[in-house]
Amino acid sequence: MPRHNPALRRSQKVPMTLGRRRLLILGAALLLAALGWPLATVLKPAMQHTIVITSGADKGIYRGFADRYAPILKRNGITLDIRRSSGSIENYQRLKNPDSEYEVGFIQSGTTSPKETDRLQIIAAVSYEPIWVFYRGDATVDRLAQLRGKRIAIGVPGSGLLNVSLVLLADSGITGDSTTLLQIDAVKAYQGLENGQLDAAFFIGRPDASMQQTLLNSDLKLMSFAQADALVQKFPSLSKIIFPRASTSIVNDLPKADVTLLAATALLVSKDTLYPALAYLLLEAAKTVHGGEDYFTPLGAFPNLNTEEFPISEESTRYFKSGRPFLQRYLPFWLASFIERRLLILLPFMALLLGLLQALPRMVEARIRNRLVVWYREIKSLEDEIWRNKQPTPDQIAKWRDEIENIDAHASRIRIPQRYFQDVYALKQAIRVVRDRISHVAQKVKE
Repeated sequence: MPRHNPALRRSQKVPMTLGRRRLLILGAALLLAALGWPLATVLKPAMQHTIVITSGADKGIYRGFADRYAPILKRNGITLDIRRSSGSIENYQRLKNPDSEYEVGFIQSGTTSPKETDRLQIIAAVSYEPIWVFYRGDATVDRLAQLRGKRIAIGVPGSGLLNVSLVLLADSGITGDSTTLLQIDAVKAYQGLENGQLDAAFFIGRPDASMQQTLLNSDLKLMSFAQADALVQKFPSLSKIIFPRASTSIVNDLPKADVTLLAATALLVSKDTLYPALAYLLLEAAKTVHGGEDYFTPLGAFPNLNTEEFPISEESTRYFKSGRPFLQRYLPFWLASFIERRLLILLPFMALLLGLLQALPRMVEARIRNRLVVWYREIKSLEDEIWRNKQPTPDQIAKWRDEIENIDAHASRIRIPQRYFQDVYALKQAIRVVRDRISHVAQKVKE
């Protein structure tokens, strides 16, 4: 229990209750939490320096994209940790797992059925993924239905190619019941076509990829989708594109006519927890890699946000509207990131700290004045008693004198800063007034 000053007889402090003590402890804990949060923010690393990306098969289209992103990100101090996968579906499975280390990946349009609970977002649509169907034989094939009963390679498990092949074939009435569908990779599919073990095969990739170049310069025939318009209307995730005549070789006039192809779209997708500054770097890398003119798109057609398969990240919306944030445009990335992540977050803390610094002198002053107020209350209580007592006894007067001297003695021992001395002497003046009043009363009693 707190001990009370024995000189205080009339205005004793009420002992602190258990409930009040708990409130004070709770308030102190909340204040520490408020101060600790920004402190923890400051102590955390300013940003991460590695992005883990799930790409695709070695030498595949997605791996090619990731390999081109890596040196661009490296210039800003970011390492792109590239992890191979079987393709789009496996990438989706990895990214939607909140406990996985994968933060970014490529997903082929139309190969997944995303849910809100996946917590994934689009960074950008980055490129067309042409779907090629090569075949053997003398007859011209321009409809998938013509491949019924044949031996067809359709991609590997976990790949977007396998998914889109099965969908397109099924829409043309071709299933595993009527046709031999083989799940093998591109290299084996090409070998199977060359040695006659296969009649047709699906491939996916850019025309300048090594496998596509091999196929386009071979004696195999390339299917032109005569029903492309109807298929695109039925499957909005696909696009109709034209591979122009002589694109492979002007000297040899290959192909000898424009070829109509279907194309999926490669989507750069991330978890919605990706640090915003890294999203802007990825967008810059995508613009550098995919923004040029190619066989199928004019300059600047990619990257874009022409997709509705996943929610679009806020950073991407701002980027395509106004470019990179102001600080990232004019400062080195590490410095811009430091300011965005640390200093800007600390602004509320700095405002709170400034408020506390401004309030501290007033709190100290109130604490010091409170020491004097206690004695003023004692004096006022004593004075009120003197005025109420019209006929005091000599013993009562003696008691008052002892009390006022006791108050004077304790007031003289109050330790406060020098600038508050005037308040002490004001207190002594009040003591003198009451002492004189007691003397006046004592004189009247004698008379």
